[in-house]
Amino acid sequence: MRGKTRPISLHRRLIIDLMHASRDVPFVSLARMIEIGPLLEARAAAVRPPGFAAIFVKAFALVARDEPVLRTLYTGWPQRCLYELPRSVATVTIARVENGEDCVLPQRVSRPDAMSLAEIDAVIREGKEAPIEDVAMFRKMMRATRLPLPLRRFAWWVGLNFGRQRANWFGNFSVTSVAACGGGQLLALSPGPFILNYDVVRPDQTISILIRWDHRVTDGAMIARTAIRLEEVLNGEIAAELRALPPGLAVTDRACEANRPKITAIGGPQG
Repeated sequence: MRGKTRPISLHRRLIIDLMHASRDVPFVSLARMIEIGPLLEARAAAVRPPGFAAIFVKAFALVARDEPVLRTLYTGWPQRCLYELPRSVATVTIARVENGEDCVLPQRVSRPDAMSLAEIDAVIREGKEAPIEDVAMFRKMMRATRLPLPLRRFAWWVGLNFGRQRANWFGNFSVTSVAACGGGQLLALSPGPFILNYDVVRPDQTISILIRWDHRVTDGAMIARTAIRLEEVLNGEIAAELRALPPGLAVTDRACEANRPKITAIGGPQG
């Protein structure tokens, strides 16, 4: 059958590079249904409630604050080792349409456990709405993606194998979801080490979460405990922050400025 050839867009090239970087990560998954009634009640009462992406980013970061293994990366140079970060850095998968093509881009949220839900939500909204060239993380990734293949592979190698740079490029966990498109469990890939996927909220006030993790970093018992702590944090600290939101909350863009890292020659931010 005769078809037609189409060029690979810059955004699709980024996904190809990301899949190449993720191909050797030994991911294992744990699915869990959690009850979030108190969280939903608190969110429903808020004047301008943050999105669930911001909620799960902060919840996971709060759990990771007390669990160093959730801030630990597997790195391969100068020797294979586990590299523990002093604080969490999250990436959130942002779905956009650019030049008529669906694409996804990673938005960086630095130290979300120390940010308010409103500030995290502002950073995520910037990734959804601002021009790509105005978002520091997108600009950095696009700059690296424009390099010739050998230089791209080298840039990704540096970003993956040096603990400090890996934290700057990818952080210690990612949050992704297709809930806005009807939901479902998404077996996402990334360089790791942790990926949190959440589904749509069910009528019985439960929600399904899926945690994927690099098995070189930790084991299933730790992740099972993490799922339990996530439920507690969502219905505890996160719900309490939502109840404390003042009427007519104005979300500022200060957090967006705080999450704009400097750019190096190969497209990686300075730590």
